[in-house]
Amino acid sequence: MPSSAFTERLHTQVGNEFAAAQQYIAVAVYYDAETLPRLAAFFYAQALEERNHALMMVQYLLDAGEEAPIPGVAEPSNEFADVVQPVTIALEQERKVSAQIAELAGLAREAGDYQGEQFMQWFLKEQVEEVATMSDLLKVVERGRDNPLLVEEYLVREHSGDAGDDPTAPPAAGGAI
Repeated sequence: MPSSAFTERLHTQVGNEFAAAQQYIAVAVYYDAETLPRLAAFFYAQALEERNHALMMVQYLLDAGEEAPIPGVAEPSNEFADVVQPVTIALEQERKVSAQIAELAGLAREAGDYQGEQFMQWFLKEQVEEVATMSDLLKVVERGRDNPLLVEEYLVREHSGDAGDDPTAPPAAGGAI
């Protein structure tokens, strides 16, 4: 059974992950409206990934015999100054989530909750990748600020195709929805 501090913090993190998904949808819609389909698709996919992270946490709670309340989330930012600002927000968000995930792993470790700590290991690895991806994208978007079609070309070249499912990922509630 997970520690109560870890469980309470994981409940909060479920909301954080759903909030991240909402923010990424808002970013995707912005890029869609700007007729930047690759940036839009990239962020729609990121939104699904964040939603799935929340559902992985929900499944863990259910498997551990804990309650899994689904919290509401704050409204995301929907207005952006230029094509760079959404990616800046995304990078800040990924850095914040990385700190939250590290805190969760630390709580589990402090409580001797080995299952909780093991569960968080995948998320720690995932956040390193997420921060690196957003950092790289921000550099590209900053360089392509005046010609966002260059960013679209970058995404076609560097992020086309599905990388496939990660067999080490925890299961998400609802299965492969």
